[in-house]
Amino acid sequence: MSEMDDLAAFAMLVEANSFTLAAQWLDTSTSQLSKRISKLEKSYGVTLLHRTTRSLTLTSAGAILLPEARALLAQRDRVRDAMAYLSESLVGTVRLTVPVSLGETFFEGLLTEFSTTYPDVQVELDLNNQFRDMRRDGFDLGIRSSVGIDERLVAKPLLSLQELTCASPDYIAQHGAPQTPDELRVHRCLLNSHYAGRETWGYHQNHEVTRVKVRGTFASNHYGLLKRAALVGAGIARLPSYMVHNELDQGRLVWLLRDYQTPVSSLYLVHPFEGHLPRRIQVMADYLTQWFERSTAALERL
Repeated sequence: MSEMDDLAAFAMLVEANSFTLAAQWLDTSTSQLSKRISKLEKSYGVTLLHRTTRSLTLTSAGAILLPEARALLAQRDRVRDAMAYLSESLVGTVRLTVPVSLGETFFEGLLTEFSTTYPDVQVELDLNNQFRDMRRDGFDLGIRSSVGIDERLVAKPLLSLQELTCASPDYIAQHGAPQTPDELRVHRCLLNSHYAGRETWGYHQNHEVTRVKVRGTFASNHYGLLKRAALVGAGIARLPSYMVHNELDQGRLVWLLRDYQTPVSSLYLVHPFEGHLPRRIQVMADYLTQWFERSTAALERL
């Protein structure tokens, strides 16, 4: 192992605060990791860590070395990333973590459009509503709301997200279409159990806020199921704009209460890299950005 590798092991050990966990991250044994740290200490002639059975504590020398080690590793990563960016070869894996319903919406494009254009780039798509630690778990890209962005990540605005109130033509034919939010009280609504206040739907118009107590016989924490329920006429749902523009354009869903706004939030494309992204990751980032731009443009045409 090179001195750079030993510095990387030292920085990883401090972050993990555990020989066992750091050894797992580095795919080595705790004894081998301990030898590498001892080798580094012998090389510099200092003690870097106070070790007990329960914790690791940096010595004064370790505290001085740690930011320097991280800076060297970051510089090495920037050089590698820059070389990868300049390379004409688009080969390798892109690991992407996104919320479940969002990934279900654009994964078909990944399988067709993206994979046809970049046949040697392997896509690993992780669908998870829990925020993954992108650095620890080795993800290249992720999509996050503003509340889920780790300060260590680089974030790029991707989409202004708004829920649209939708129902199928069959439901409207049987039950009518509400003209104001207050009329939702007498309709069957499909509730999102992910939110604590799922039975209170908020709208605003001309700076006036209306909160309506709705009711329904079906709830789910999965937007995809709520959309399917709306499509079969089970009730009125509030669904993210990015996942219904095709159904609205095809007439399979009808956008209700268009004159009333629902709260707007932001989605961001995030990554743990600084500087240039490796090209295989950059083309994925570009694809996702363009997909959401097309989604927004399609909605504006309705």
